[in-house]
Amino acid sequence: MISRHWHCIARRENADDYIRHLQSETWPGLGAIPGFIDGTIHRRDLTRGTEFVIVTRWESIDSLRKFAGVDPEVAVVPQKIQSMLIEFDGRVRHYEVVG
Repeated sequence: MISRHWHCIARRENADDYIRHLQSETWPGLGAIPGFIDGTIHRRDLTRGTEFVIVTRWESIDSLRKFAGVDPEVAVVPQKIQSMLIEFDGRVRHYEVVG
């Protein structure tokens, strides 16, 4: 199993909208991809905004490529989401789940 980790900081006034987007658009879209297992949203407030770490789990790196493309470490961040963010990772980190 592969765990995909991505980090961003949202404008505080957009934090709840970002969560709604994940729950109403991102998770259902990922759920349609064979090999997607699940995802979690981690949140904490900072002085300059709301930080998020998004973690998704996949059966394999090959199943993850169905979402991310040839280079699975490239972050997939829709333009409408980018406008909600102060900063975001352009690349993600993948970890093999061993326990």
